[in-house]
Amino acid sequence: MRRIFCLLTVLAVGLEAMAQRISREEYIVNYKGFAVGQMERFGIPASITMAQALLESDNGNSRLAREGNNHFGIKCRDWTGATITHTDDRADECFRKYDGPEQSYTDHSEFLDNSPRYNFLFELDPFDYRGWAEGLRQAGYATDPNYGQALIRIIEENKLFELDRGANLTYEALTETENPFAVEAPAVSVQPVGALIDADAYQVSIDPATGLSLGKNNGVPYMIVRQGDSFASLARDLRINYSSLLRYNDLATAIPLHDGDAIYINKKKKRSEDGSILHAVHEGETMHSISQKYGIRLSNLYRLNRMTPGQSIRKGQQIRLR
Repeated sequence: MRRIFCLLTVLAVGLEAMAQRISREEYIVNYKGFAVGQMERFGIPASITMAQALLESDNGNSRLAREGNNHFGIKCRDWTGATITHTDDRADECFRKYDGPEQSYTDHSEFLDNSPRYNFLFELDPFDYRGWAEGLRQAGYATDPNYGQALIRIIEENKLFELDRGANLTYEALTETENPFAVEAPAVSVQPVGALIDADAYQVSIDPATGLSLGKNNGVPYMIVRQGDSFASLARDLRINYSSLLRYNDLATAIPLHDGDAIYINKKKKRSEDGSILHAVHEGETMHSISQKYGIRLSNLYRLNRMTPGQSIRKGQQIRLR
């Protein structure tokens, strides 16, 4: 009788543990925001981050994930924070322990970003999840010789490549979505527009000497256009060479200005210096408007993305900013 009771107890505990397990789909929906946030901050494809988390944490069900919030299996090397012991390649190895899953995601990104052996990955196309997957294997992230293929399989089976392109990745919406890498999608032609940075997004101050509204973006000074202003009048008021003012804003000829527009009054930077790494293209944006938005020279923006000047971009495309 006692033996039967013990067996029933073990069975009940096992069933409870199974009921508490989360599915792969639930994990993706719950944690996709962390993966996308790391992509925007560090430039690591969200598909790669999510695939690694799924693989390393058993969809969030591993002991390391549940008890240590460690979703990537990162060990204690050069770590001064809390730890948790776990048997992996050897018995009772030391692993990093975090206060929450978001800290684990951030530490994973910093781990890749700060390790020289992973530097070559950040030179890859931001959509090249296959290159990232195989590169992680080559760099020795895991001892499994099939690690890269395992990541690729997870990404393609769960359409994680959609995260890299800004999709919300709800499974109802993705059931009819095709892999964009199966057949190369035609580029969408976007006509250049004279869009300038949104002044409302940045703090400005009034210059008491000129009465002009001035601000800085990516460390580059700009001014807010007033009704009736033109490039010629602004060049005169600011005592800036007219052609230089056009060049600062990557324009060959003057365009009409509108009240509230913002134009740069000094050279833009060669890359983003305020922490921004990637920009997902919105409908109607051009490389020029993106260069204005982030205070990056247009020629450098093309160069950062290995594009030829004038090359079109499409909605959802990821543009490197540094």
